[in-house]
Amino acid sequence: MEKRTGVVTFAGGPITLVGPEIKVGQQAPDFTVLSNDLQAKTLKDFEGKVKVISVVPSLDTGVCDAQTRWFNQDATALSEDVVVLTISMDLPFAQKRWCGAAGVDKVITLSDHKDASFGENYGFLIEELRLLTRGVVVINKDNKVTYVEYVPEVTQAVNFDAALEAIKADI
Repeated sequence: MEKRTGVVTFAGGPITLVGPEIKVGQQAPDFTVLSNDLQAKTLKDFEGKVKVISVVPSLDTGVCDAQTRWFNQDATALSEDVVVLTISMDLPFAQKRWCGAAGVDKVITLSDHKDASFGENYGFLIEELRLLTRGVVVINKDNKVTYVEYVPEVTQAVNFDAALEAIKADI
């Protein structure tokens, strides 16, 4: 499996990302993650939609909480053709609890904890922590990647404006 260093830091320290760097224009790789009711979900389950994948290390941190709330409010309001998937290594039970407590009801939270399939296929898996690094991937209805952001410092926020523009361009 490919490993990339010098791309992202966590609290200022270097980390290793496992998997290939995803690039705009390529066909989106498939993945298998778990829904909150422990059902396997793949890219095919969201066919015909613009897919916004909001990647976070853990919903139980301030920046991840804010990122997920923002996508729940702003990105999901753009069109019925947009689906926002928040993927983390949090257990499905924790994701469900967090969504209930936070009132997040439009974003679909998915767990990569079992196989790290998304993390490895999209190059978001942090080798040292077995968490996902922060970022965003936008995939159009034809499953082509139209936007990718790997946030250079995991503790910082994604570029919401750039992600929003990419989503709007795909609607």
